[in-house]
Amino acid sequence: MVHKPLMMSLALMLALSLSIVYPTESAFALPSTPSLASAQAELNALKVEPEGSMSGYSRDKFPHWTNQGGGCNTRQVVLKRDADYYSGNCPVTSGKWYSYYDGVVVYSPSEVDIDHIVPLAEAWRSGASSWSQSKRQAFANDLSGPQLIAVTSSVNRSKGDQDPSTWQPPRTGARCAYAKWWIRTKYNWGLSVQASEKSALQAMLNTCSY
Repeated sequence: MVHKPLMMSLALMLALSLSIVYPTESAFALPSTPSLASAQAELNALKVEPEGSMSGYSRDKFPHWTNQGGGCNTRQVVLKRDADYYSGNCPVTSGKWYSYYDGVVVYSPSEVDIDHIVPLAEAWRSGASSWSQSKRQAFANDLSGPQLIAVTSSVNRSKGDQDPSTWQPPRTGARCAYAKWWIRTKYNWGLSVQASEKSALQAMLNTCSY
């Protein structure tokens, strides 16, 4: 015989489990996330060529976290945009962030990095070495496209400046959206892809269900 208090506890646990919303593949969208059809067309349109040299590269040539008004810089804007909730206003002092790449939840801004979907060094090797400083600044602070996302510091640093042929989000459910964001960013900014990168992006797109 199951005692009534135990039955009530089990019922409560079931109700709570049903109320939890687990992120799905399409649950998180950055600005200007393309449809599958658009992403495929844009991937097909990207120029394929070997990566350029890192000669002359410096992160200082991509001024980032610039002033966005109201006392906020780009990092603070993304922290607020991507938070489930937050406290403080530039600086954000606490909150809750679901790191889309690895499925980890963190509550302190100190545990959050703002990742450039297409890393600055990757952009340099793909055409940005010939850009003006002002264009590189616009790229590094692009809030209108799917180029910036709040993720855990650890997963961001594991990515470094790698392209999808050597690094993809460890959470497999994130890879469809990641491919779309990467493709849209390179398409919007006229950056090239190397052959292995394009193949990896196509394989990731092939997993998309939306």
